[in-house]
Amino acid sequence: MLSLMRWLAGRSLGTLHIWGAMVGWLAYLASPTYRRRLRAHATLAGVSARERRLSVAEAGRMVAELPWLWLRPQQRALGELVQWRGEQSIEQALAGGRGLLLLTPHLGSFEVTAQAIAERWGARVPLTVMYRPARQAWLSELQETARRRPGLEAVPANLTGVRQMIRALRRGECVGLLPDQVPPEGMGVWATFFGREAYTMTLAARLVQQTGADLRLVWTERLPRSAGWRIHVSELPHPLPTAVALADAAGAPVDDADVQRACARTVNEAMESLIRQAPQQYLWAYNRYKPPRPAAAAPERAGARSTT
Repeated sequence: MLSLMRWLAGRSLGTLHIWGAMVGWLAYLASPTYRRRLRAHATLAGVSARERRLSVAEAGRMVAELPWLWLRPQQRALGELVQWRGEQSIEQALAGGRGLLLLTPHLGSFEVTAQAIAERWGARVPLTVMYRPARQAWLSELQETARRRPGLEAVPANLTGVRQMIRALRRGECVGLLPDQVPPEGMGVWATFFGREAYTMTLAARLVQQTGADLRLVWTERLPRSAGWRIHVSELPHPLPTAVALADAAGAPVDDADVQRACARTVNEAMESLIRQAPQQYLWAYNRYKPPRPAAAAPERAGARSTT
């Protein structure tokens, strides 16, 4: 399999994207579970039938470009293949020296996001990203080695990785997270995501609270005809809630659990706002509403049912 990945890495992006679109549709047609989940999640978010169909091919393109991104020689920069929108917001945050937390959903080419940021700012401020190791040994090893590039460090999604991220932020460095991943039980709260309860990580808010880091939203748009990618950077539409703000609004003291639930809702709303910019490039088949492992019961409220 690794030999196949290396062979694919030698193909052009245009070729990989053509093949990827076909593979995306084959996966959609071959798997009733994949098809049902994609339709259900996209419909819940109000995505049109046309955008839903486009997302099938885009998911395939996302997978197909991974060999090119992971196995590209480190001296071959992304360069002119990357366009930027709002990069001055990152510059402003880095100038503050408080560390920078970057949040992106499973939208567009999120692998490009980390590589492009490391290429542009990594020599000055390294970027640490968290990843979940694959179950296959060969793929897990490839993930770990391919995601470690100059100015870019990948850490596993466990307590050790979290500690490394905290240290990085306290050094004034950058950290990247995909906050729409389902965290392990005890590391999240139930919060609304596109109108339905989803187990949502609290790590993003805790990192900001513990380190005082700045926070930005970032996502990478895959451009038509394999012309490259456009990276969009923005600020959180609303600041993360604090105990003081919530107490003022409710007229009564709140505990940490209340703060984390409010922060999770705020982060989910921010992710929704990004996804609505390009719903055809979101991974709608990602099992966002599954319970954590081991399973935790969802709140008893309308729309709170979980799927596996």
